[in-house]
Amino acid sequence: MMKVQLPWLRRVGRVLMVAPVLLVGQSCTELTETPHDALTPENAFKTETEILAGVAAVYAQLRATEWVGYVTLQDLTTDVSIVPTRGSDWYDNGQWLDLHRQTYTANSSGTLAFLTGGWNDNFSGIAKANLMIDVIQKSGLAEARKDTALAELRTLRAWYYYMLQDMFGGAPPLVTSTELKQYPSSTREELFDFIEQELIESAANLPPTRPAGSYGRVTKGAANAILASLYLNAGVFNKNSGVSPNSYNSCSGIQVSGGQDACEAAVDAADAVINSGEYELAVPWSKNFAHDNFNSPENIFVIVYTPEGTQGIGETWPMRTLHYNQLNTGWGSPWNGFATLAETYAQYEATDERRGMWLAGQAYSFETGAAVNDRTGNPLIFTPAIPDANQANEAHGVRFNKFPPLPSASTGSGHPSDFPYFRLTEMYLIKAEALGEMGQVGNGVTELARVHNLRNAANPIAGIATQAQLRDAVLKERLLEFAAEGKRRSDLIRHGKFLLRWSATMANGKADQSAKPHLILFPVPVTTLGANPNLVQNPGY
Repeated sequence: MMKVQLPWLRRVGRVLMVAPVLLVGQSCTELTETPHDALTPENAFKTETEILAGVAAVYAQLRATEWVGYVTLQDLTTDVSIVPTRGSDWYDNGQWLDLHRQTYTANSSGTLAFLTGGWNDNFSGIAKANLMIDVIQKSGLAEARKDTALAELRTLRAWYYYMLQDMFGGAPPLVTSTELKQYPSSTREELFDFIEQELIESAANLPPTRPAGSYGRVTKGAANAILASLYLNAGVFNKNSGVSPNSYNSCSGIQVSGGQDACEAAVDAADAVINSGEYELAVPWSKNFAHDNFNSPENIFVIVYTPEGTQGIGETWPMRTLHYNQLNTGWGSPWNGFATLAETYAQYEATDERRGMWLAGQAYSFETGAAVNDRTGNPLIFTPAIPDANQANEAHGVRFNKFPPLPSASTGSGHPSDFPYFRLTEMYLIKAEALGEMGQVGNGVTELARVHNLRNAANPIAGIATQAQLRDAVLKERLLEFAAEGKRRSDLIRHGKFLLRWSATMANGKADQSAKPHLILFPVPVTTLGANPNLVQNPGY
């Protein structure tokens, strides 16, 4: 399938989506008048082209969730990702280590820099979706087309809410209209029920696939994939209280729509994707993240990035992690920041093809292939150990290369790999874990083996006989599979290990945080609370 740069995508930059609703995270507190420059159903979106451009803006907001609004937070607060302070580089008022060490408060540096962005970026997506839902409902589109368009927008809105409740629990308000006012916090159960029903109803009206010219737009598979993840995490996501920070939070025994057990519902939703015939596991694994990963048969729901040179709307992962001397783009050299912990890197066996996502040892130029030196002229050797994250040198830490750089990129944000929220692999791993929680350990091992044995055939799955062993094996497999894809925090919380799993050897790092169970939710930033007194802070902050 050829990647087509869609009119609806290209026009995003030409559409000024000044969202007139849901300004709960901003400084404004009197939300009773529509701004004069706001786009509304009454003053814009009169043609089908304008409507399509408005829908594209809802998709465009997803890009913010990959850098600030969700994905970075999901991994940076865990054992997957760390940004050490390297001399005068990457201190940034302590925000990176504040998040990584889980020392965040409602007013700490990491909160004000990233959690505020996470709250606002996702609500911006919701506001844009609400506006376009209103537009579509008032439009003259034929009913069948209207149903499909609404299902698309409702699925996107449900995903923005999924991310918000994952981070902030029930603190976010539930808003489905364009009415301007300050809304109160919800409960997590209310948000869970809303997301579930939106996805169930939307899936019925979404197409199973899209033509090449509509690549990246959500399908029935995307709605079912989000549902499968929602159900697997029901032991966390569907509880207003009682989530255990130190033991496994099972989907078993949690009742969802229609009285179904959440684990059974997770299996059914995963099977709806697996058995659709629309997806297959990619071989080799790296095909999922290559410059042309729009061709990956695993893609279910992705953030579409444009090819190098197209508006500079591209991926930035290579810039965040590579050393200054490994690449020279028109936007300058990489930033030499993100790395992983030695303990995480050690989980990848030499026989596992996924180990290739890491850069360890002698570093090389992505333009010439030659070995490169550090800025002092010595050979640049990436070391797994980070002896002190407060005083790291420029070579400390194994680097990510899951999304490889495009050497010819003319800007730092010009790398073209699309970012996958959901791939087919995850459906097998969700199914494996949920089956184990249903007492079907053998069947769960079979699903786990479909993934593990494909990626590490030399060391196939063996020796798993109990539910506890299957839980541990799936958690490890998800680490191997999804590092840098924004899954780790949710996984560790579900398994009761978010406050415990850490590098015990890293100087000035975090040890056991189990005495602070409130940390499994992020705080609502003080700036957000100040803008809307109807919001409720999460317990413990």
